[in-house]
Formats: sequence, structure tokens, C-alpha cells
Amino acid sequence: MIKSSIEAIIKDKITKTQNGSEDIYVVGPVKLPVELDGETKIFAWYSWLRKEAGKELAAAELVEELNRVHYADHQQSSVLVYGDFAHNPDALIRMHSICHTGDIFGSARCDCGFQLKQSMRIIAEHGSGALFYLANHEGRGIGLFSKAIAYLLQEEGLDTVDANLELGFADDSRDYSDAIAVLGLLRKLPVSIITNNPRKVEAMRKAGMSVSGRVPLWGNASAYNEKYLQTKISRSGHFAGEPQKIVK
Repeated sequence: MIKSSIEAIIKDKITKTQNGSEDIYVVGPVKLPVELDGETKIFAWYSWLRKEAGKELAAAELVEELNRVHYADHQQSSVLVYGDFAHNPDALIRMHSICHTGDIFGSARCDCGFQLKQSMRIIAEHGSGALFYLANHEGRGIGLFSKAIAYLLQEEGLDTVDANLELGFADDSRDYSDAIAVLGLLRKLPVSIITNNPRKVEAMRKAGMSVSGRVPLWGNASAYNEKYLQTKISRSGHFAGEPQKIVK
């Protein structure tokens, strides 16, 4: 396929937003059929790429850059959108941090894999929503290799907070600003967020996003992750209990 044909296909599928001094190029939607509990649900998938702000790149220039830069060496985030996300007055979102061990391998050391699938179910059942999959959030922002070392420390008795701190990291260094910028591109109306984490709610509110409510997401507790879940509440301040209305 010649480049002009590629440009014709993608030129209306690439939009741009900004986060501070960086441009964020968003490509999509791509139709993505997902099997959930034996039924196929159709999501709209978007991915985004962050670059230093400067001259706006046309579709053809982006295609040329794909041949120069090996983006597989860098992580990119994406978002699954379900239903009429832009216009439905009551839509849900989930900011989901990548968890290689939980999401892919189904590790029972955490509840991430459960939360990922359950969020998709909740959004599909609700009728409209978006699940943001944040690729640079492994280990609450420390990366996969460091997370493996943190796991070894946890096996010696440290909890998830102290393991990160012992390695010289913050307890939680995740940043949600890119995802919030993409959210603002896809939807202007208020959203309810699926989370137990008050930091996600606060990040949304500080960015000026209208958060109308919160949907809790606990589950999949076992002997393998009991300490992990309790640490979320006792050390990281996660909400515990029923859904609550957020005061704007």
C-alpha cells in the first residue's frame, strides 16, 4: 500500500490534544470485539503517542516517523470506549494501571486482573464508558524490573508501600495527566470513576474534570493478596465501603 493511501485512511482518525508542553496524538477509533463472559462486546479502541510540543505533524509525517522511530521500544497507553461515550449524560471511566503479572498471567498476588475484566463488564452493562489502560504505571510507576525486586522484598515481609520506599521510589509515582488530557478530548460531560483510590479522584478534580460519582471495585480477595489489599486501605488511603457521591 502506498503512503498516500495510508494517509487517506488515517488522516481523519488522528486528533491532537495537549498536556502542558507536550503534544498528544490520538489515533482511533478502531473497532475491537472483546469476549466478556461468553458474549462479544464491541468497544472502540484508541491509542496515543506523546511528543514534545512543536510543529503539528500531518498524517503523512506521522507515517514517516513510524519508519524512523522504533515505538515498540517505548510504551504507549490506550483507551477502550464503549457506547456513546461523548454524549451519554451518565458515563463511567476506569483509569487502569498496567500490571504485567496480574493482567497477563492472572497472578493472585494482586487484584489487578480481576479489576481489569470487571471494569469492562461494569462499563458494558452500564451502556457507555471508557477504560484507560496506562502503560507506564507498572508497579505504581517504578517499572517491571523494579517491581520484580519489590516483590522479592515483599516475600521477606515488607508491604507494597515499604518495598517501594526501600528501593528509593515514592509509594506511588503514577501520573494521570496524559490520560486526563485524552479524556477531555473524548468527552466534555461529567463522568463517574470506577476506583477505590482517592488519588485518582483528586487528580481528576485538580485537572478541572467534573467527577460526578465513584463506583468501588473490590473483589477477588484470597490468602495470596490479603496483605496487599489491607495495605491499600491502611497505608495508601484507599476507600473501603459503599459508593459515595463526590462533593464538587
